[in-house]
Amino acid sequence: MTVASMTGFARARGSLGPWSYVWEIKSVNAKGLDLRLRVPPGFDAVEVKARAALSARLARGSVFASLNTKRAEAEGIARVNRPALDKLLAALDDVPLHANLRPASLDGLLAVKGVVEILEPEDDEGARAALDESVLAALHAALDSLLAAREAEGFALAAVLGARLNRIGALAAEADALPGRQPEAIRQRLAQQLARLLDTEGLDPARLHQEAVLMAVKADVREELDRLAAHVGAGGKLLAQGGPIGRRLDFLAQELSRETNTLCAKSNDPSLTAIGLDLKIEVEQFREQVQNIE
Repeated sequence: MTVASMTGFARARGSLGPWSYVWEIKSVNAKGLDLRLRVPPGFDAVEVKARAALSARLARGSVFASLNTKRAEAEGIARVNRPALDKLLAALDDVPLHANLRPASLDGLLAVKGVVEILEPEDDEGARAALDESVLAALHAALDSLLAAREAEGFALAAVLGARLNRIGALAAEADALPGRQPEAIRQRLAQQLARLLDTEGLDPARLHQEAVLMAVKADVREELDRLAAHVGAGGKLLAQGGPIGRRLDFLAQELSRETNTLCAKSNDPSLTAIGLDLKIEVEQFREQVQNIE
């Protein structure tokens, strides 16, 4: 499976008989799948199936899909509404005519609203079903284009994220190899700190032992370096696996940030601190780019 982005745009057009239509689909980043669908009146059956198709093929993203339709103009059928005309004539029989008024003419009666109706041609059931199927086929074509665009961007993002992980792993290895990380160097710094404590008058021996233990723990970043290496390996596996991995990569970015912050907090060596700051930059850039992965 490939890595996909959540950003993309697609359009698909079609026509059948007197109808022409166009689908437009746009997607951007979101924590989950936020689907917004707009179809014109009369296409309720299409809306239900379109929503199901979009939900089945998209895992994450804020998705905006719209259908616009147009029907070619056709001549309507004129029909006289006889019940309305009869009621109008009956009402006129009860109206006395003034000497200056002429009796109502047929053309005048037909001009009254509701007496003459223009009936628009309607699709029969078979034609309407064929139209709905054609519109849904165009939706799937638009979805294919959208997924292709998201996968193309995801492929590029995966390469960038892989490079970030490699850089994080290299920095962690560089930190592990620092001269100040060697046991002898750590021992010397600890001895110097203990010597300063011993010069303090009235220091309780139990407190001295406690401070020595705390300094030893703070000086050891072995656990943080091991976890960074493990997270880098897990990230590489996720990128190789592909599919909807954005949430897991986001969680991994949080873990990388946590370990990096702890490493910087424990550091009492300038070289290690400098590498820790570089790690912070790489991890933050990794986290920002992960936000676009499906």
